[in-house]
Amino acid sequence: MTEQSDGSDVRMAGLSKYIFTAPSWPRSLAIIVILGMLIDAASMRSESIILFFGTLAFSVPGILTTLLTRPLIRTRGRMITWNRSALLAAAGTVFAVIVAIFPVALGLAAYLPLSFAIAMGLVFGIRMLVLAAIADYHLSRVVLPALPQSVLGIAAASLFFGPGYIALGAVLHLVFGFGCLLFIWFIERPLNKGFHISALNFINTFIEHMTDGSKRMEDFFREIGEEVTVPQVTLAFEREGKDGIIFTVPNVHPGPMGEIGGGNLTKRIHDAFPEEVLTTHGCSTHDFNLVSESESEKIIAAMQDALDSVSFVPRAGRSQRLQTGSVSMLCQPVGDALVMVSTRWPKKTEDLDFAIGMTIMAEGHSRFSHCAFVDAHNCMADVASPVALGSKVGNEYLSAAARGIAAAAGGAVHPFRAGAAHVPVPFSREEGFGDIGVQALVIEVDGQRTAYVLFDGNNMVEALRPAVQAAIADLVDECEVMTSDSHVVNTISGKNPVGMHVPPEEIVPYAVEAVQTAIADLAPARVGAASACCRDIMVFGSNRISELASTVNAMLVFIPPLSLAILLVAFLLSVIAYLVIG
Repeated sequence: MTEQSDGSDVRMAGLSKYIFTAPSWPRSLAIIVILGMLIDAASMRSESIILFFGTLAFSVPGILTTLLTRPLIRTRGRMITWNRSALLAAAGTVFAVIVAIFPVALGLAAYLPLSFAIAMGLVFGIRMLVLAAIADYHLSRVVLPALPQSVLGIAAASLFFGPGYIALGAVLHLVFGFGCLLFIWFIERPLNKGFHISALNFINTFIEHMTDGSKRMEDFFREIGEEVTVPQVTLAFEREGKDGIIFTVPNVHPGPMGEIGGGNLTKRIHDAFPEEVLTTHGCSTHDFNLVSESESEKIIAAMQDALDSVSFVPRAGRSQRLQTGSVSMLCQPVGDALVMVSTRWPKKTEDLDFAIGMTIMAEGHSRFSHCAFVDAHNCMADVASPVALGSKVGNEYLSAAARGIAAAAGGAVHPFRAGAAHVPVPFSREEGFGDIGVQALVIEVDGQRTAYVLFDGNNMVEALRPAVQAAIADLVDECEVMTSDSHVVNTISGKNPVGMHVPPEEIVPYAVEAVQTAIADLAPARVGAASACCRDIMVFGSNRISELASTVNAMLVFIPPLSLAILLVAFLLSVIAYLVIG
């Protein structure tokens, strides 16, 4: 296996480029009016097109449809905005003009009644499909909101082509409506069969999340999820006369996005304890995303139970850094635990598979009672696949960890001091920063100061880590810069690292302030370590993200030919209906 063994999750993230914001409704209405006027202008210069056909058959139905769609959807499903209503009407007008005027442009004006009827049937099918996707996946609820533009168009055209034209329009509505249902059945079947979820319902809930923060997506994740039991190592620092400090390493993934699932896990853990809590990133991929925010309560409860019985000791050891291949490991014995922070900087550092963490922790237990293994997650070049056990890079992690464990064994023999700081930052989630900002833990042992700087965010640009290290080089002897991998900063794409939107030089002062404050907070400390067993945690499940992404990607491959085939059949049936009814 290689580090890039499965890029399906990366390809799925690339779908974000197809998501856009609807323009304001006046712009869409302007398009509808202008198209009708252009057709009318052309009709005045040519006998090929009926006078005022553009305004009455295209513009008026489009404008009235903009006004009617939102109330109809509002009473029969979830609300659609005026901007989306106008955009959908404008898109329908554009499609209708292209299809209806095409034979006229070829000099076949006699076929305008057929082409216009086909255009209205196509508009009905498209509107039904779009409304089912963005407003209400229950097809019975979107049929009526999908009808106004095409029905009004057919009614207007009957003024020019005669009352019998309504029958042709009705038949073609049935043809294209059935084609739309067939298309929806084909795209729903793979996800229904593999995951027992509705593709259209999933799109509905995703749009709800994007527009009003709805968490109904968690219902889908719970349906595809599975229960797991994961370890979580926590270090509790007790200091006389000062607040305590907690350094914890969850082995679940703080995703998938925004407030959904475990997206804001770091904030929830931080706020659950009176101590200052640094929640780092353990070994987990998107397979270990929590299915809902409520699952974090199980993790917090397990942490609290484990810390209730912890024993404190006033000893720690000096930190040391080891390098194996591309992997750098900062190791420090603290009490009967070993803290290990790994990075591949300047090469990209992405998620590590759960199995890598469990293997390293098992190795660590040969010398230490507890092994807190952290993925620093501190160098992003692009969204990448996780590191798998057995890959070349995975083996480098194992080798570096083995060396670090051996080198640190028996080193926790000195009294030590510990200090922590929490510095909020004036940057938003959209700029790559989670709700906590930046934190620092400084441990002073035998004259050596080691700083652990933690940004609440999802990875960081390559330039930020060395900039922070250089800025605090006179304050500490050793340092590692980490991110929590909080996906609260991600809504669509997984790429929003710290430093991408805010220059590193504007971020560094806050990291320096955190380290300086932590140094000022130094006090003699005792440390207690606990390995919590977080049971029955509902996560996405092993390989489920890859399976889901692969299914979606496969669907995208077949959608174009499937759409073309259905359209060809619908056009053929339309011609037959025209010949029979006409």
